[in-house]
Amino acid sequence: MKGIRSFLVLVVIAAALGGYLYYDSKREPGDDKKLEKVFADAKSDKIDQVTVKSVSGDRTTVQKQAGGWQVTQPAPVNADEAELSGITSNLASLEIQRVVDDQPAEVKQYGLDPPRIEVTFKQDGKERTLLLGQKTPTGTDIYAKLPDKPRVFLVSSYLESTFNKSSFDLRDKTILKIDRDKVDRVEIETPDHTVKVAKQGADWRITSPVDARADFGAVEGIIGRLNTTPMKSAIPVDAHNLAEYGLDKPAATVRVMSGSAQATRLIGKSAGEGLVYAEDPSRPLVFTVESALFDELKKPAGDFRVKDLFDSRSFNTTRLEIVRSGQTLTLEKEKGKDAWKQITPAPKAADGAKVDALLTALTSTRATSFVDTIAGTGLDSPELTVSIAYEDGQKHEKVAFGRKGADVFARREGDAAAAKIDATALDGIVKALDALK
Repeated sequence: MKGIRSFLVLVVIAAALGGYLYYDSKREPGDDKKLEKVFADAKSDKIDQVTVKSVSGDRTTVQKQAGGWQVTQPAPVNADEAELSGITSNLASLEIQRVVDDQPAEVKQYGLDPPRIEVTFKQDGKERTLLLGQKTPTGTDIYAKLPDKPRVFLVSSYLESTFNKSSFDLRDKTILKIDRDKVDRVEIETPDHTVKVAKQGADWRITSPVDARADFGAVEGIIGRLNTTPMKSAIPVDAHNLAEYGLDKPAATVRVMSGSAQATRLIGKSAGEGLVYAEDPSRPLVFTVESALFDELKKPAGDFRVKDLFDSRSFNTTRLEIVRSGQTLTLEKEKGKDAWKQITPAPKAADGAKVDALLTALTSTRATSFVDTIAGTGLDSPELTVSIAYEDGQKHEKVAFGRKGADVFARREGDAAAAKIDATALDGIVKALDALK
């Protein structure tokens, strides 16, 4: 009997499913009921003012102005364009999922007396308001109504996070809005050191504490982080309580300059939970940012220097000159050919594979650390001096190598200080050089 009952249940289910599929196949396109829009004529690009009262009680007014959205209340600041785009587009497309009650006796049971969230917007001078209450028991929808109509209806519950915005949520949270292409100087000051870099053509160069090439990626990384790091919270303050946030004696000060224009940001003490306090001295506002920004700013000058001793590579080098113990070895790549010839001390063909091995050993050498002087580096009497021409002879660079005891140092021409390298790197260069003899 149990098997027969199970079989009958399956038959019933199959019949129901078959009936549904048959009915679905016979439906005409467009049979699905089109949902009613809450604001039939609302256009996201025509909305020019929005006022939001959030669950927390914050009331914020934002207006569209010539330069974009601007918070006007409670304080004039730039608005978060992405947040406003989300609000206006959802107001324009908002649909009624279902009408709950056309004539409710009261609306308190829906969380609408008073409403938890209010969103008012203006379009073509006309003001309209959406009231939002609590979520339905299943959590899929949220009760809503318009203030001038009695009916209660449902809208999708995900919209609560779109409309429930505090004044901080709606403000622009960028800590430093800059045109990165126009930045020409950056200064970072901590109690331990100061690093200054300046743009020279398309490249960056350290100007303090030493004169040396700067790592383009490291400098641009700092500028990019300043440009994209958002505030996590904002605290209106006055100058008398900056010590509370460690901003009377900042842990780091960064200045970003473009011509005569300058923007300064101060980093204070820890705010807990991976955050630090920060300040823009031009306005009475303390905010918090991720402590990772401070970690970047407190790096020593050496971290901003180029670690590669050579910009050239074996494939684009066209001339190599090495001075060692008073002897000069000069090698040139034959024009239009993948072949090398020795020019000095005696003209002859050179082994291309061995030249490539030497160039690879040279151009792969990197600094492990830096020193601020050449004193005590052996560079006053170099073991090797290497000059390279590359990119069809359009670019040139020169590096000297010296030993002092077990330590090995190198200095590029034009750099005021020296780099420390692994002794094995110079040993590999000398071995590749000896192989050419």
